[in-house]
Amino acid sequence: MKRNILIHPDPRLKKLCAAVPDISDDLRVLAADMLETMYAAPGIGLAAPQVGVLERMIVLDCVKEDGAKPEPLVMVNPRVIAASEDTNIYDEGCLSIPDQYAEVTRPADVRIEWLDLDGTLQERDMDGLWATCVQHEIDHLDGKLFIDYLKPLKRQMITRKMQKLKREMARA
Repeated sequence: MKRNILIHPDPRLKKLCAAVPDISDDLRVLAADMLETMYAAPGIGLAAPQVGVLERMIVLDCVKEDGAKPEPLVMVNPRVIAASEDTNIYDEGCLSIPDQYAEVTRPADVRIEWLDLDGTLQERDMDGLWATCVQHEIDHLDGKLFIDYLKPLKRQMITRKMQKLKREMARA
């Protein structure tokens, strides 16, 4: 079931999310809903707080080529366990901050540890867009948005645009 995506500024997007205590059928339903929501948006990543669930779970799929087989990933309690000193700059966007993009610098390579939906501990090295996306989504779990990396004036300008968008959506 497609869920509504919270739009910044929403206080839930700034909250630290709780660790998921156990893998349940409800969590599997949430994961399926989040993937459906992400693909419909369309996006390449989505964190549980973006759909109003303050738990540490993210979904992502950075395969963007037309006709390529999707590679959906569901990560429960993900964490960065190693990061390169080398950095990449990506023009990031966010489903909770529609149509706004800005360059963000992050480690180029990361090693991520997480639980899959069977409760099995997984580990994977990521680079390129996958590394950027997973770090962006993990930031959501810590109440951090990509605009928090920007200078205050740019961040305030984007926040004002989102407040205006929310007013327009409320009127519609």
